[in-house]
Amino acid sequence: MRVYRKTETGYRKVMRALRPLAPLASMLLIALPALAQHNLVTFDKSDLTIQTQAGSQKFTVDLAVDEAQRGQGLTFRSRIASDAGMLFLYPHEQVVTLWMKDTMVPLDMVFIGADGRIRNIRERAVPQSPAIIPSDGPVKAALELNAGTVDRLGIKPGDRVTGPALDR
Repeated sequence: MRVYRKTETGYRKVMRALRPLAPLASMLLIALPALAQHNLVTFDKSDLTIQTQAGSQKFTVDLAVDEAQRGQGLTFRSRIASDAGMLFLYPHEQVVTLWMKDTMVPLDMVFIGADGRIRNIRERAVPQSPAIIPSDGPVKAALELNAGTVDRLGIKPGDRVTGPALDR
């Protein structure tokens, strides 16, 4: 039990008790204005399957189909479920570049052609890096998954990705 000096007010007692929480509070005070500056968009969800040599791997993904959604992507998220991700869809096959500037979690990036085949993969992209990550050729979609998912599930270029969102 802590003994307080007789002159210490109730306010000071509360402030002293809250002192260990100061680092967390300061992080929130810094993060909240940054989040308030951004008009965060919402995403529809869709099921997605990747057919690998080891079998079917199923995911539930957020769909980024317009400029605002593609621009926001997975920024400001602190975690992603192991069977989740984000599918960036483009109006036609094109060279795509992604980056991790405001993304808090490491990601695997899977670039998908119009035929549903994986064209190339970038594993373990570094959080908050300004480095540009290219698709290495025209693609119709890009799938972002938790870092390590590609390796863990044996996902490779040439594997087929299917789902209602890719049939658009």
